[in-house]
Amino acid sequence: MDIGISDKDRKAIAEGLSRLLADSYTLYLMTHNFHWNVTGPMFNTLHLMFMQQYTEQWNALDMIAERIRALGHPAPGTYKEFAKLASIEEVTGVPKAMEMVRLLVAAQEATARTARSLVPLLEKANDQPTLDLITQRLEVHEKTAWMLRSLLEE
Repeated sequence: MDIGISDKDRKAIAEGLSRLLADSYTLYLMTHNFHWNVTGPMFNTLHLMFMQQYTEQWNALDMIAERIRALGHPAPGTYKEFAKLASIEEVTGVPKAMEMVRLLVAAQEATARTARSLVPLLEKANDQPTLDLITQRLEVHEKTAWMLRSLLEE
């Protein structure tokens, strides 16, 4: 494979994207879980907001996995692999609505940190397609975290 990125850099980028995919999938699953289980006075608002967020996240999973494949590496695709790679802890039980929001803020921020950690490698490897993908993901995660944080203000 000769796309102008060394084998070593392609491998490192694929490993970083695999961590991002694991965080993204964990965030997706958490958001979908909260969509199903939210209750309380803000039910309708949060139910709809969570649905918009998990739908966007679902579409992003494919873009990340396909970029890993385009770099010549297999994309992780099992819960076991995601659990090993993710920086986000699984949630146990059913938190109250505002705790769900707090947990999602933390998960959005964690996913943004994972994405941002790839930027120096992508710049060094001259990998513009992955850098573009990462820039798009950062914009979504940072904006979503801000919107969720705003719900926590008194």
